[in-house]
Amino acid sequence: MHIPGRRLLSIVALGAVAALSVAARPAARYLDNGLARTPPMGWNSWNKFGCNVSEQLVRETADAMVASGMRDAGYQYVTIDDCWQVARSAQGPIVVDSARFPHGMKALADYVHGKGLKFGIYTDAGRKTCEGRPGSYGFEAVDAKTYAGWGVDYVKIDWCNSEGLDAKTQYTIFRDALAASGRQIVFSICEWGSNQPWEWAPAVGNLWRTTGDIADRWSSVMTLVDLSSQYWHVARPGAWNDPDMLEVGNGGMTRTEYRSHFSLWAMMAAPLIAGNDVRAMNDSTRAAADIRDILLNRDVIAVDQDSLGIQGKIVQASPSELQVWVKPLADGSRAVLLFNRASVPSTITANWGTIGLKTKKARVRDLWAHTEQAVVENFTSAPVPSHGVVMLRVWPIAN
Repeated sequence: MHIPGRRLLSIVALGAVAALSVAARPAARYLDNGLARTPPMGWNSWNKFGCNVSEQLVRETADAMVASGMRDAGYQYVTIDDCWQVARSAQGPIVVDSARFPHGMKALADYVHGKGLKFGIYTDAGRKTCEGRPGSYGFEAVDAKTYAGWGVDYVKIDWCNSEGLDAKTQYTIFRDALAASGRQIVFSICEWGSNQPWEWAPAVGNLWRTTGDIADRWSSVMTLVDLSSQYWHVARPGAWNDPDMLEVGNGGMTRTEYRSHFSLWAMMAAPLIAGNDVRAMNDSTRAAADIRDILLNRDVIAVDQDSLGIQGKIVQASPSELQVWVKPLADGSRAVLLFNRASVPSTITANWGTIGLKTKKARVRDLWAHTEQAVVENFTSAPVPSHGVVMLRVWPIAN
């Protein structure tokens, strides 16, 4: 979420090479609830709509996710962020805003499920949400049971108004409440990376924010990449670093920058949670086509969703603004990202040895151009636009 006065991280973006050298301690164990075996994909209301959420918006979004092809491309979760709740009843259960959600959450979840999608909801581990609505502190078991009764499949839990509370303790209480709810619910921890969640959250949730909030501008994306990329060694199936939701399609960056944003999230095995107005993706405009081209690129999505569950990392950054990223994939291939952070176009070269191949020959597919070379020897080299990427999938060929 993004609200004035919210406690955000005050962190200067780390350089790419420095990010590689930072070592976080791996968690002692991992949550084994059988969920999120690949990074969750879906949509969340906050980035585009903020508090302006309603039953109508969610129904229309679910419809649009089907019509646009998002559902068939792997996007599953339709998640309402803050501002759906208004109070607690005298008995304790949360009260839904009946003006905005006149048929209640159970009926809305049923509608989403009827579209072949899954339903997500938001709460806060503190006393109030970031927008001042009732939080879940002291009501964890009640809320988990309520959500299960509604048919919730995914819950995002924020960290506003949590002064004096211990993050690990509070999120663990919620983990146990969800486990006892009688329904399998993906658990998204959203404490902005302020309590070193990479050290404890893998044993508590399925994904955890490693950063402050994203904004729809290039500098924000770079800050989040530099922070979240440090913890590549912690991620694995069922447990994912989360650099926040996608801004693709919200208008603050260029087409080239949005492609890079999406590609970097895929390389980091990050959750792909769209934050745009997906209803506009069905328009016949060039802008809508550009958004579809990015969010529905199945070659790139396959990299993010690879079953091996390894988060990609930087293997070459000299100079630091010209980077080579590598992500090993389950079939023995490598996803390779040639990434130009500089303000001018540059040519970037990746040698096969640098990306971990032991062969001199490889088959190479360009995941944005959708072209393929049957045999490439020793290295690949390509011109990369400013703030742009060339994203490849490289299969070794036996010598």
